[in-house]
Amino acid sequence: MKRLLLLLLGFWGAPLRGADPWVVFEPPAPSAQPKHIVLLAGDEEYRSEEGLPMLARLLARRHGFRCTVLFSIDPRDGTIDPNNQTNVPGMHHLAEADLVVLQFRFRELPDSDMRYFVDYLRAGKPLIALRTATHAFQYSRNPHSPYAHFDWRSRTWPGGFGQQVLGETWVAHHGDHGRESTRGLVDGRFMEHPVLRGVRDVWGPSDVYTVRHLQPGDQVLMHGLVLRGMRPDSPPNFDKPLMPLVWIRDYRWDNGRTTRALTSTIGAAVDLESEDLRRLLVNACYWLTGREVPERADATPVGEYRPGMFGFDRFQRGRKPADFLQP
Repeated sequence: MKRLLLLLLGFWGAPLRGADPWVVFEPPAPSAQPKHIVLLAGDEEYRSEEGLPMLARLLARRHGFRCTVLFSIDPRDGTIDPNNQTNVPGMHHLAEADLVVLQFRFRELPDSDMRYFVDYLRAGKPLIALRTATHAFQYSRNPHSPYAHFDWRSRTWPGGFGQQVLGETWVAHHGDHGRESTRGLVDGRFMEHPVLRGVRDVWGPSDVYTVRHLQPGDQVLMHGLVLRGMRPDSPPNFDKPLMPLVWIRDYRWDNGRTTRALTSTIGAAVDLESEDLRRLLVNACYWLTGREVPERADATPVGEYRPGMFGFDRFQRGRKPADFLQP
């Protein structure tokens, strides 16, 4: 009887996968060691809490990656709260990640959590940075943190993490936000790059960002053309010059390791309704983890994908990470 009681207590005390403040998508037939991608959702405006779970499920089910998605969480009730800039449980998963997909905006994590992100980068591991990741961090509460120089406004490390590692920090909206959309134009010099394999038609309702700080060694795979409207067939705004939209940059740390980052300033959840944009990101996951990029990667979402429009305080309240376990 005593043994049975101990077994029952052990069962009740075992962590339930759906109770974790993150979500894991396993491949249907995992290899001995599937590549592990950790996706970090944490922005107030562009619905990364919707777009990244869709992308993670697609990568797991259709391409055999193991994907873990972390969210900004309200610690009081465990619900997803993009407005919480300081609580992203599960950063320890980065210690075993092969690739990180970052979509933060103005986050300021506790030093004990931020350490995992910095250690990941300094190990020379790859990164995909989407939209607001150019200004992922803002240290307003703890300016004396050892990671305060990651702040997008940093003067000691000009432009912080965004400008130094990715090549750009926050500058401005180049398009008229909410009125002008983005058409992606492939740079002819890189048409044969594996990340662009099968990618030709990229459009999204989020606007083009201003980019000023890229260096000659950075490879711009795609440029952003401003459209005068919020439809794929809206006319171009030729009064506004093209801006880099997707680029690759290598950043060398003082320990000799190099982080390779692919940055895309298009990447709102509604932008990810573009099949070729999803394909570009799938290709990037293959390429950055050393896998052969398919001739035409399957970029079909698993289940229905109907993301919310970007905007502040427009996220779905009451949702928990476990809710994304259902397609």
